[in-house]
Amino acid sequence: MLTQIPEGAHKDQGISVGQLAADTILDARSADGSATPPPVFVFGTAPDDFQSTPPNLPKPQFTGWGKVTPFALESASQFRPGPPPDLQSDTYADDLNEVKSLGIVNSTTATADQALTGSFWNGAIQNYWNEIAQTAVLAAGLTVPESARLFALLNLSFADDVIAFYDAKYTYNFWRPVTAIRAADTDNNPETVADPNWLPEVGKTTPDPSYPGAHAVISASAGLLLRSFFEQDQFNFKVTSEVLPGVERSFSSFSAAEQEATLSRIFAGVHFRPDLTTGKDLGEDVAHFILEHFLQPTGRRRD
Repeated sequence: MLTQIPEGAHKDQGISVGQLAADTILDARSADGSATPPPVFVFGTAPDDFQSTPPNLPKPQFTGWGKVTPFALESASQFRPGPPPDLQSDTYADDLNEVKSLGIVNSTTATADQALTGSFWNGAIQNYWNEIAQTAVLAAGLTVPESARLFALLNLSFADDVIAFYDAKYTYNFWRPVTAIRAADTDNNPETVADPNWLPEVGKTTPDPSYPGAHAVISASAGLLLRSFFEQDQFNFKVTSEVLPGVERSFSSFSAAEQEATLSRIFAGVHFRPDLTTGKDLGEDVAHFILEHFLQPTGRRRD
């Protein structure tokens, strides 16, 4: 991009300001805990404890990320949700049976579109939302400062979303659907039946605890921020998949994309519904906090 800007004093000054900003941020974050070696995770033995997931049995990831200093939140646990449903509850049985039916590989109950949805969104969710934001920015003809503020709000929220949901994930260490369904004979719930060969539609499960769901947290933050920034929800756009080359999905509102991205995790076979409803609440809490306290338009007073 710099090669497209004419040489001169203004370009030199811009580069200097950018380098100063980067150096300041790196210095401020030098002791934030992100470089601390992650703690070794010890799998529990209770029926609902998170376990390494078949078929690839990966090691848990980002086990210490909930200890990283947030960018904006007062603490990683500021909006920590309550615990997941009890294994012996009707709610849990309903949720397990839902993902067991809709999220299995080659499901006979999920529609073709639901199966596609599960696969379409099975990538780095923050990348989808940055693409959506870029599309909205170009359509609205925002200035460089306006665009910079939007992407700063969006990715500041994503950064703290990740810290907050890993804090919650490794607080509750709740098992993933593939583990729960295969071991349903251990949950003391008569409404669940084990399927020892069950695998999710997308094949592999992200190697971290199930509750809350990352896609739900990040999509809720993104949806709220975009609706707030543009002061509207209705917007026609397309988004491409991170994992299905050339495949696009079309939407007429930010909310519609948020809802589909969130529910896709059931169709993918990697999350229970409460992971998503709780994740939505967490993502909105983070976004609301950032909107109220950071990067406010000029002239607006902070509380």
